[in-house]
Amino acid sequence: MATSAATQDLSGFIAGLPKAELHLHIEGTLEPELIFALAKRNGIALPYPSEQALREAYAFTDLQSFLDLYYAGAGVLITEQDFYDMTAAYLQRAHADGVCHAEIMFDPQTHTARGVAIETVFAGIARALRDARNDTGITGYLLMSFLRHLSEQDAFDTLQAALPLRAQYEDLWLGIGLDSAERGNPPEKFARVYQRCRELGFRLVAHAGEEGPPAYVRDALDLLHAERIDHGVRAEEDPVLMQRLIAEQTPLTVCPLSNLKLRVVDDLGQHNLARLLRSGAMVTVNSDDPAYFGGYVGQNYLESALALDLSRAELAAIAGNSITASFLPDAEKDKLHGQLASYLANAA
Repeated sequence: MATSAATQDLSGFIAGLPKAELHLHIEGTLEPELIFALAKRNGIALPYPSEQALREAYAFTDLQSFLDLYYAGAGVLITEQDFYDMTAAYLQRAHADGVCHAEIMFDPQTHTARGVAIETVFAGIARALRDARNDTGITGYLLMSFLRHLSEQDAFDTLQAALPLRAQYEDLWLGIGLDSAERGNPPEKFARVYQRCRELGFRLVAHAGEEGPPAYVRDALDLLHAERIDHGVRAEEDPVLMQRLIAEQTPLTVCPLSNLKLRVVDDLGQHNLARLLRSGAMVTVNSDDPAYFGGYVGQNYLESALALDLSRAELAAIAGNSITASFLPDAEKDKLHGQLASYLANAA
C-alpha cells in the first residue's frame, strides 16, 4: 500500500502531466455549494435542506438514478452568468490538475426544455472558455450533445436552433456528442442526425459501451461514424471489436470514478482500464461528471494508479493519448506532446 507521502508525491507528478480532458459534462461539474448559490440567486427552492444533504444524495445505483439528480441540479442554471460561473469553476479546477485543453460536452435540451434560450447556454459557457484561455492559456472546445432518451427529431430541432450561432462560436464549437441513458436508445436511433452533422463538418463522438452492450460501440462507429467512443469499457466483451479498436487506435474516453460510482464496476481494482491500456487500446482518463462522482481528472488518474498499479510511464502514456485523441490541430498537439516530453525528462 502506498504511503501518504508516496501518494502525495504521485499526486504531484500527475498534476504536472500536461494533459487533455476529453469526456466532461459541464453540467456535471455543479458542486453542491454552487447549486445552492445559484438557487438562491435565482429564487429557486431546492428539495434539500443543506449542501451536505444534497451531497449525501449522491448514492447512485445505476446511470438512471444519477441522471434523475443530474437534471434536477441543472435546473438552477437560468442566466448567462450562471453558465459562466459553472464553466469558470470547472476550468479553474482543471487547470490546477494540469489540463491544458478541455473538450466540454453540454446538453442544450436540458435547458431549452425549461425555457432557457439556447443562446444563453452558448454565451455563458463560451465566455468562460475564452476568459480562461486569455487568463491561463487553457484551451477548450465545445461538443454539443444530444440527449438520447429524447427523439431524433428533438435532436434535429436542437441542431437547427444552434446552427445560426456557429459563426459566432467557430473558435470553440466544433463537435457533436450523444449522451444520457443508453438502455433502449441505440446509436441507430440517431443515424440521420449524425449524418447531417457529418455533412456540416462537425467532429463526432458518442457515448457507447458504458451500460450498453458492445454492439452499441460497433454501431456508434459504423452507423454514427463516431471518431471517439465515450466510455467504451464494455467493448472488451467482444474480442473482435477490441482488436478493431486497437488496430484503428479508436480513442476510448474512460471515466474510472464514474464507472465505480454508477456500479459499472463494484471495485476500482476490478476496472479494465489497465488491461485495455496494456493491450494497446488508446485509452484516456477523464472525470465525466466530477461533482457527482467524487473526483476531477487528477483524482481519476491518482485513484486508478493506486487501485490498478499503473506505473508513471503508463500514466504518462495515458496523458499522451489524451493529447493525440483530442481534436486540436496537429501543430497544437505537437506542442503539447513536446511539453509532456520535457516534463518527463525533468521529472526523471
